[in-house]
Amino acid sequence: MAKLSDLEQQIGYQFKNNSLLRQAVTHRSYGRPNNERLEFVGDGILDCVIALNLYEMYPDLPEGQLSKMRAALVNQDSLVEIAEQLDIGHYLYLGDGELKSGGRSRPSILADCLEALFAAIMLDSDFITAQKVIEKLFYYPLREQQNNQTKDYKTQLQEYLQSRRLSLPRYNIISMTGPEHDMLFRVECAIEELELRAWGEGKGKKQASQNAAQNLLVLLKENDFND
Repeated sequence: MAKLSDLEQQIGYQFKNNSLLRQAVTHRSYGRPNNERLEFVGDGILDCVIALNLYEMYPDLPEGQLSKMRAALVNQDSLVEIAEQLDIGHYLYLGDGELKSGGRSRPSILADCLEALFAAIMLDSDFITAQKVIEKLFYYPLREQQNNQTKDYKTQLQEYLQSRRLSLPRYNIISMTGPEHDMLFRVECAIEELELRAWGEGKGKKQASQNAAQNLLVLLKENDFND
């Protein structure tokens, strides 16, 4: 089994109380104390830290969209990906049955252990320290989420309108110019209910529609349709 000091180096935090670290990587199949209660606390800490980051990153997004983004960031697949990057499976204390059945690579065990680690760090120090560790580990997932959010202006526009109980936009191709292999599309995005419309251009219908949606979002905010 790998040394727990190596895990401390991986996460960028050195424990004052090593028993908390040991408990965080101990599965219930190994006995007590195990990481079940720590996982419960860590789940809440992770939700809070990710929610705070999304709140600051997207000041104009409604609660519903923020909740969807948080759920995508803290689901089991995301946690397992980070746990595997840290090689958490090598540090786990497992009972014989779990060892024989592949417990070191079981997704639910890896995800729970990662959340337990977050709780152990907070209990060993404070919330701010745990927050810094989480933000370091989730730096790239958060940036990837930000990039995806920035690109998908059609989704942003739809969520914006739905949150205000307004009709959904209508997209129409206005023109297609240029040779077939390099055609330029011009698309209109209109909200009939508000008598607002904007246009966008792109090397395909999808790109042109995204640009039109982005321009209409700007127009909505300029005309004070935020409330």
